Amino acid sequence: MTIVATGPNASAATPVDRTDKADKGIGPLLRAWRERRRISQLELALRADSSARHISFIETGRSRPSEEMVLRLAEHLDVPVRERNALLLAAGYAPHYPETPLDDPALDALRDGMERLIQGYEPYPALVVDAGYTVVAANRGITMLLEGVPEKLLTPAPNAMRLTLHPEGLAPRIRNLREWRGHLLAQMEREIALHRSDQLRALYEEVAAYPVPEGAPGDEPAEPVPYFALPMQIEHDGRILSFVSSISTFNTPMDVTVAELAIETFLPADPATTKYLHTLAG
Repeated sequence: MTIVATGPNASAATPVDRTDKADKGIGPLLRAWRERRRISQLELALRADSSARHISFIETGRSRPSEEMVLRLAEHLDVPVRERNALLLAAGYAPHYPETPLDDPALDALRDGMERLIQGYEPYPALVVDAGYTVVAANRGITMLLEGVPEKLLTPAPNAMRLTLHPEGLAPRIRNLREWRGHLLAQMEREIALHRSDQLRALYEEVAAYPVPEGAPGDEPAEPVPYFALPMQIEHDGRILSFVSSISTFNTPMDVTVAELAIETFLPADPATTKYLHTLAG
């Protein structure tokens, strides 16, 4: 297992959007989150043990919520941890959640746990990414898939989306490229809608603009395949390997860095892939 990048500044694509949110006041921010969740003032008030009148006053700037109320509203609106800090700042309070660099000794147990987890998943591929899709850790299964990828895509801090969709990365080897590309771009769109990050938007525009050559895998109608989820079908050493991916995050994180980490594991989607990976592992 290799730690590839650490710290909150490891990737230029990490969505650390520190604009003048605090200058706008909490009202517009709260209203934006409520509308995004499609929740009425009354429904939010009932969930947060408040009143629609109080919610209205907060959104219009006529009332300043307590720190406890800000956190309660953020919880019921499922606001990401980083954005909860932004709401607190906009309301005139100090951030509640720290942002600890991943290489800080305070996160030794976290790093050790992630390393053991993805190493124990071998020979199947697994990696850890931050909110900007920078790879912070990867196991030997991932290293196997990246064989032959140019060094310029691997250093100084590889980005999972670039590695997958760049025409010099994995894209030419992915046999269902158009389907898998569509899945990844849709995933990024959901993250952008949640975080409203300029950096993540820039990454999306970059990878979405990568050329997909005519006649690329996926252009021709394929026969139905009995997979239980959309697989990534990738060529390796003359064989077609099929994987379905699963993404895990930490439950109730109390730190911005931890909240923005995701562990992605790739499960073999057919017996042939399972057998091949175990054969490679020896």
